Amino acid sequence: MRMYDLIYGKKQGSALSPEEIAFWVKGAAEGSIPDEQSAALLMAICWRGMTTEETLALTLARRDSGKRLDLSSVPGIKVDKHSTGGVGDKTTLILGPIVAACGVPCPMFSGRGLGHTGGTVDKFAAIPGLKVELSEAEFLRSLAETRFANSAQTADIAPADKKLYALRDITATVESIPLITASIMSKKLAGGADALVLDVKCGPTAFMKTLDDARTLAQSMVDVGTAHGMQIRALITRMDAPLGWAIGNALEVMESVEILRGEHGDSELAQMSFRLAAEMLIMGGAARDLEGAQKRVQASIQDGSALATLRRFVALNGGDAKALDDFSRLPQPGQVVEVRADQDGYIAAIDGRALGILAMDLGAGRRDRNDVLDLGVGIRVHVSTGFRVEKGGIVCTLYVKRDSSIDPAEFLRTLQIVPEPTPTQPWLLETIGC
Repeated sequence: MRMYDLIYGKKQGSALSPEEIAFWVKGAAEGSIPDEQSAALLMAICWRGMTTEETLALTLARRDSGKRLDLSSVPGIKVDKHSTGGVGDKTTLILGPIVAACGVPCPMFSGRGLGHTGGTVDKFAAIPGLKVELSEAEFLRSLAETRFANSAQTADIAPADKKLYALRDITATVESIPLITASIMSKKLAGGADALVLDVKCGPTAFMKTLDDARTLAQSMVDVGTAHGMQIRALITRMDAPLGWAIGNALEVMESVEILRGEHGDSELAQMSFRLAAEMLIMGGAARDLEGAQKRVQASIQDGSALATLRRFVALNGGDAKALDDFSRLPQPGQVVEVRADQDGYIAAIDGRALGILAMDLGAGRRDRNDVLDLGVGIRVHVSTGFRVEKGGIVCTLYVKRDSSIDPAEFLRTLQIVPEPTPTQPWLLETIGC
C-alpha cells in the first residue's frame, strides 16, 4: 500500500477503504509516513470530502491509535457532553455536578483554551489545589465516588489526532467537516462513555458561523456516533455574545457556583446548562422525558445536591472546596477597572470574539500553547442583548494585573448601542439525533 495512491485516489474523488485509512493514521502517528504526504491527503479530504463510512473509519483509526478507557467498573449508563466551544462557555462546570447529583455517571475529558476561547481545564485550574490531570485510577475513583470525573486529555488518548491536528493547523484544513468530526469523536469514543450530548455552537463568535455549517457538523457527528452504536444527540446553540457574565477562569468558576446555588436561573447560560443536563439525564435513564428531566435538574439545584457534588469532586481531587463558598480563596486580580457607557440606548449586539481577545490580552487566555495564564484576571459583562443602558452606567468590570494600562474605549467598541430595542434570537436553534 502506497500513500501516493491514497492521495491520488482521494484527489480524484474516490472513497478510501478502512484499511487504507488505518494504514495512513498508523503511519502518521508512528512517523513512517512523511508529514508532507499526510498534509497532501488532508488537503484532498478538505477538497473532496468523505462519506459517513470513511469518516467513521477515520474516527476509529484515530481512536485506536492510543488507549481506550474502560469504564465498565462504574455501574450505570455513562453520559458525556462535548461543546464546540465559545467565549464564556462554562457549561461543564454546571451540568457535570447536576447530572452526577441526579444519579447518572458523567465522565468528561476537557481541553485547555487557546486564542479567544477558554478551556474547561483552565477554569477548573482556578480552584486552588485541584488536580486537573487525573491518572486512569484517579479518574475512575472520582467517577465511582462522586459520579463526576473531569480531566485534561492524557497523551495516550488518540495520539494520532494530536499529530494530524497540528498538520491541519498549518495547512488551512481545520474547517473540513469530516476532519473535525473524526477529531472530536475519536477522543469521545476513546473516553469510554455510552452516550453523548453535543453542544454545537453557531454564530460569529463560534467556529461554525452559519446554521447550515453548524447543522452539517452536528449531523456528521451524530451519524458517526450512531454508526458506532452510541446514543447521541446534538443541540445547535446560538453563539454571538459571551455566554454568561464572566470571561476569565476564576470569574467563570464564581458564576458557575452561583448558578448551582440557584442564582441567575433565568440567564441563557443557566437555561442552556439545564437543558443539556436534562438531555443527559434522559440518555442516562434517570428521566423518561424532557419535562421529567428538567424537574430533576431543578430539584438538584433547590436541594443543594448539585453544588454538594461539585464540592465532593473538588475535595476528592485535592482542591480547596472551601473556595466554592468563599471566593476570596480563588485567584484574585491586581486591580479592578470599571468601563462606563458613553451614551444612552439599548444593546443591539455584543462582539463576543473581540471580548475574548481582550480577555486573552489581559492574561486570561493563550496566544501560544505555552503561555502561562493569570487565573484571576478577566471581564465581567454587566449587559446583554436588549439591555437598556444609560450614559455613565457600568457596562463592564475589568479584573486586571496591577500594572495594566487599560483603554476603556477598546471595550466599549465591543458593544453596539442603538436608540431603540432590537429583537433577540433564541439560544436553542435546532436539535438533531435521538
